[in-house]
Amino acid sequence: MSVSGEARMLIDGELVDAASGATFANVNPATEEVIGQIADGGPEDMERAIAAARRAFDESGWANDRELRTRSLRQLHEALGKERETLRPQIVAEVGTPLMLTYAIQQDSCIDDMEWDIDCIDRVAWEYDLPVHEFFGQTSARRVVREPIGVVGAITPWNFPFMLNLSKVIPALAAGNTVVLKPAPDTPWSATHIGKLVAEYTDIPAGVFNVVTSGDAANVGEMLSADPRVDMVSFTGSTAVGKRIMARGADTLKRVFLELGGKSANIVLDDADIAAQCGGGAMICMHGGQGCAITTRMLLPRSRYDEGVEALKSAFEGWSYGDPNDAANLQGPLINGRQRERVLGYIAKGKAEGARLLVGGGRPAHLEKGFYVEPTLFVDVDPDSTLAQEEIFGPVLSVIPYDTDDDAVRIANNSKYGLSGAVNGTDLDRAYGIAKRIRTGTIAVNGGQWFGPDSPFGGYKESGLGREHGIPGFEEYLETKTIGLPAPK
Repeated sequence: MSVSGEARMLIDGELVDAASGATFANVNPATEEVIGQIADGGPEDMERAIAAARRAFDESGWANDRELRTRSLRQLHEALGKERETLRPQIVAEVGTPLMLTYAIQQDSCIDDMEWDIDCIDRVAWEYDLPVHEFFGQTSARRVVREPIGVVGAITPWNFPFMLNLSKVIPALAAGNTVVLKPAPDTPWSATHIGKLVAEYTDIPAGVFNVVTSGDAANVGEMLSADPRVDMVSFTGSTAVGKRIMARGADTLKRVFLELGGKSANIVLDDADIAAQCGGGAMICMHGGQGCAITTRMLLPRSRYDEGVEALKSAFEGWSYGDPNDAANLQGPLINGRQRERVLGYIAKGKAEGARLLVGGGRPAHLEKGFYVEPTLFVDVDPDSTLAQEEIFGPVLSVIPYDTDDDAVRIANNSKYGLSGAVNGTDLDRAYGIAKRIRTGTIAVNGGQWFGPDSPFGGYKESGLGREHGIPGFEEYLETKTIGLPAPK
C-alpha cells in the first residue's frame, strides 16, 4: 500500500520546512522501506517554535478566551474525524502497529475521547470561593482561581504516537496553554498531520500550537527542558530519559510530568481458571510488546504451575504475527533495528542467567524483511533477574512461580517500577484485596479495564510523576492562585 504524510513542521502558524532545508527518512518497520522524507528541524527551528509559543501565550487571547478554545478544538476534532481513513494507513505504515489497533487505542478511540478533554473547559471550576476566614484579626473572603501554566513542551514516543500526541496536546490547549510538540523521529507523521489540520481547519491562533520534527531528537528536544521560556515539560518515554529531563528542568524549577517505564505483574491466583488466564497470556505480544503498561511478568501459583505453563506454551506457539496490515495479526514488527537488537540482547541475557526459554527467542525465519522478534516465553524466571526487573519493550513474557498470596504481593512489588498490573481469581474480594496491596498507579481485577479518557493514568516509583487523563490529568496543566478579598458586609 502506498501512503504519504505531511512532511512539514508547524511553527508560528505556518507549515514550514527546516530552516536548514535538511530532511530525514521515515521508515516502515514492517518492510524496512523509506516511506517519506520529513523536515529535520534543528536548534534554529526549535528556537523559533518556543518564541512563537511564548508570544502567543503572553499576547494572544488564547489563555483567557474559553469560547475560542472550545470552538477551535471542536474544529480540530471534526477535522480529525473526517481524516480517519487517511490517518489509518499512515499510522500502520510508520508505527508498524497492527491494523486492528487503529480501530481502538492507536487512532479511533483517542479521536472520540477528545470530546471529554474539550468538555473539561466547561467542567473544571475555574474560580471558586472558600469560606470567610479570620486571620491575624482580619476577616477576609478568599477566591481560588485556576489558570494555565504557560508554554508546554510535549515530548512523545513512538509506540502509541497518535494517541499520546492527543493525550498531551488536547488537555494542554484546552486548559489555555500554548504547546510545542516534539514527536519521536520514528513516527513524525502522527504529529505533522495534526499540525496540518490545525493550520488549515481551525481558528487556533499562530504560535499556540507548534510541531518540531527532528532526526536529532535528543538534542533538539532537550531545548524544551532547559529553556526558561518553557513552563512545563510533559514527557512519555523511558525512565532514563525522564530522569534527564527532570534534571535539566531543575535550573528553572520547571513543572515536569513524566509517564515512564513499567514491568507490570499479572498475578494468577490458585482459584483462577488457569486455562483461560494462561490461554490468553500471549496477548502481551500485542503490538510487539511495545507498551509501558503491559503485564510482562506472570506470577503463577506453584500448586498449579505446570498446568499454567502448558497453557502458556500452547498460546505462544499458536500466536499469529507478521504483516500489520493483515487483520489476523495483533503483533507486527518492533519499531526499528536498534529496538530489535535490544530485545534480542535481553533474550540472550535471560538464557545466560538461567531462565528456561520455552517458545521463540529469535528472529522469525519466515519474515525476511521487517524488525520482527518471535513471541517469546520464558519460564522458571528468578524474580531478581534481569528478565524480571528491566523493561524489555518486546514480545517477551517472564513466568515466575509463587507460594502464597503474600509471596505474590512481595514479588509483584519487587520492582523499581509501579505502572500497572493485574490480579485474577474466582474470589473477587480476595483478588481486590491483593490489588490494593500492589504499588502501582493502575491495576485490573478479573479482567476489569481501567483505561478511559476520564481515568487518571500514571505510575508509582520510577514509573513517573503526575497523571494523564481524567480531571487530575487536565489539572496537570493548570496553576492555582488564591486571592484574598475584603469580607462582604
